[in-house]
Amino acid sequence: MPPDPFADDPDDPVWSLGPDEEPPPPVTAEERSELLADLADLAVYESLLAPRGVRGVVVDCGECQEPHFHDWALLRASLEQLLQDGRMRPHEPAFNPSPADYVTWEYCKGFADGAKSPLPRARRLR
Repeated sequence: MPPDPFADDPDDPVWSLGPDEEPPPPVTAEERSELLADLADLAVYESLLAPRGVRGVVVDCGECQEPHFHDWALLRASLEQLLQDGRMRPHEPAFNPSPADYVTWEYCKGFADGAKSPLPRARRLR
C-alpha cells in the first residue's frame, strides 16, 4: 500500500471524522499460516493465468450480494494488509470490469492442480 501522507501528523483531517474504532485483534498463528499460504497460491495463480489474459479473481460478497473483481495486485495488497494489520482497508472497486477477465479462486486452484499434473501418456496401438 502507498504510505499514508498524513502519518504522524497531528492535523490529519481524519481526526475530524470521529473516534477511532478499536483495533482488530492480532492475527492468530493459524490465520497467519493460512494468509501466507494464500499469498503463495496467489503468486502461482497469477503466474499461470495472467499470461492467458486473466486479470484477477472475482469474489461473491456475502454482505452486498454482488461480485467483487480484484486485480492480482489489489488482491495481493489486501492479503498483505490483512496479514499486517488484521483487517483490509477499503478500496475502490474495479471500474467497469469485464467479468470474462476474472475467475474464481476455485477455478485458479483447479487450473493450478491441472497444470502441475502430468498428462497421461497415450497408449500405443499395435
